[in-house]
Amino acid sequence: MHPIAAPKTNPALAAALTLAASAFAAGTTLLAKALGTGTLGPALHPLQISHGRFLFAFIGFATAAMILRPQIERLHWGLHIGRSTLGWGGVTLMFAAAAFIPLSDATAISFLNPVVGMLLAIPFLGEKIGPWRWGSAALAFCGAMILTRPGTGALELGAVLALCAAVAMGGELIFIKKLTGRERPFQILLINNAIGLAISTAAAAFVWQLPTLAQWAALAGIGLLMASAQTCFINAMRLADASFVAPFFYATLAFAALYDALVFSVLPDVVSRVGAGVILTAAAILVWREGRNRPDA
Repeated sequence: MHPIAAPKTNPALAAALTLAASAFAAGTTLLAKALGTGTLGPALHPLQISHGRFLFAFIGFATAAMILRPQIERLHWGLHIGRSTLGWGGVTLMFAAAAFIPLSDATAISFLNPVVGMLLAIPFLGEKIGPWRWGSAALAFCGAMILTRPGTGALELGAVLALCAAVAMGGELIFIKKLTGRERPFQILLINNAIGLAISTAAAAFVWQLPTLAQWAALAGIGLLMASAQTCFINAMRLADASFVAPFFYATLAFAALYDALVFSVLPDVVSRVGAGVILTAAAILVWREGRNRPDA
């Protein structure tokens, strides 16, 4: 396999692509909330919503594959199956959480997934964690605990679901890290969505109900928005350092809060702002420290 030529760096374009990815990613959660709360018709089960996400994302990538005709080679099936299973679980839990709690809360808790990935990298990748990383992880988990709002019933359940989603997506990062050193980005995305479609189809068969026309449109929107977010983010990572790109993706929280306010008239309360602020502070410390330690990462 011929080596892939490194593209020229373009920080401005990378920032724009990351912001676009943030807007798209927050949009998928907004549509999932509309589908799960009965806004567009009878509420759909999270398993069916995640099936729509993989179905229409796969259609998008498969269409691109027919046009681009990329060479598929050296597939690492074990890594793909592990990544896709955790990704499907994380997405499904995240969509379920969106039906119970404000989008800004669910999004903030999901930002724990890099911290979870960092902790899992110790046993699975042999990485060493210093005091700054441990401190950031502890601070982020404190923020998540604030957002669980102990003793408030449904809100607590939604936060726990979002926390479980973050754990699943954190585990997915380990598989992604292994795959990116072995296969091309488009191949990873195509195979991931194909396996995710197979898993989600089997799971959704037990809860399937015929969507309304508006729900079909929302399901298609989730899949296409997720595919667009993945494409934008991967290209952003190729155009600038990870330490530069990562902070821009936290704009997802702002987009989620904006969408929730415009569509569902839900504004973040004091607890939401404090919890999100603690998590974002922990993430900012981690990004700053990584940038100082590995400016060429």
